[in-house]
Amino acid sequence: MSQTPKSTQFGEWPLKRLMTAVVGSGVKSAADMSRSQATEAMERIIAGEPDPTTLGAFWLANRWKHNVAEELAAYADVMARDVKTAAPTVDPVDCGANYDGKGETAILGAAAGIVAAGAGTPVVVHSGDRVPTQKQDAYKHVLDDLNIRTEIEPAESATMVDETGFGFYYQPKFAPHIDNLWHRRDQMGVRTFINTIETMANPAEADVHLGSFYHLPFAKKMTDAFEQMETQSPNRVVMFQGMEGYDDIRPGYTKVGELTDGEFTDFEIETPEYGMDFEYDDLKINPDDIAGVSATLTEEIIDGTRTDHFADAVEVNAAFRIYARGDADSVDTALDMATASIDSGAASDVLHSLQTF
Repeated sequence: MSQTPKSTQFGEWPLKRLMTAVVGSGVKSAADMSRSQATEAMERIIAGEPDPTTLGAFWLANRWKHNVAEELAAYADVMARDVKTAAPTVDPVDCGANYDGKGETAILGAAAGIVAAGAGTPVVVHSGDRVPTQKQDAYKHVLDDLNIRTEIEPAESATMVDETGFGFYYQPKFAPHIDNLWHRRDQMGVRTFINTIETMANPAEADVHLGSFYHLPFAKKMTDAFEQMETQSPNRVVMFQGMEGYDDIRPGYTKVGELTDGEFTDFEIETPEYGMDFEYDDLKINPDDIAGVSATLTEEIIDGTRTDHFADAVEVNAAFRIYARGDADSVDTALDMATASIDSGAASDVLHSLQTF
């Protein structure tokens, strides 16, 4: 019996047809896909069905026209079907930082998550390893330099959260089907919608998502996408303007978008009011060793030997994790809890537990 061609295993919308009839006509004239069209497109991509040229063109067309929430929800739902989840007993904050990393400023999220954990707020982070296009330092590399195990299975990541309050999930372990797209993404030379939806992965099945954005309409698009997803429905999504697209709050005037029980609100904060009274450039570090310097900063801040602007920034970021989970009713209260986590040695205990896990 002859083998059925790959193209007949799906519906009626191969990527080439979607390019011709829907998304590929140009920035102004391109149309948005229906949910079923976007679903089929992602199914084909995961299966490795599209010709590499067609796949690249499709990714680029999506980038030009900008994906709407319905498309992102469809893509993320297909991704989620094969994500290997492992839920800890506690319900953590899921931090969705850009996987392709940072290249200028310190990565504060590891320290912030550990400080929040010391304050009683469990935190989960996840990343890959040198993800295209930037291939810069991300969570994994800071944790590696802190001598914390990262290349572990999801079930062990869940145990890490329960035993220490902080946990790391490694993309090649919980989403190998997305990791398998690495080389195709690398050939693109620009970010694709995969860079967006991988931050929406929820391997710990958390009820709270914390992420970042460049401008408020994108935050609203992300919260709308979460609402339209079928595979997850977080009770709360908190998005803020991050440095280098990461989940580290930028200094100065910052917008925050928040979805709670289906209601979206936004507000502004001035970080100097919370002790973060410095400029973006003050958080720049050696670009040749972002992970190593960030790890050193993490240890110094957590053990209390560093009390400068980096420590202030970590406390504010920890406060937002505490606030996002609802463990404090205001950022001010959460900030007091973050400070106490460091001063009491609770954050240091979390770091030690992680290093001996």
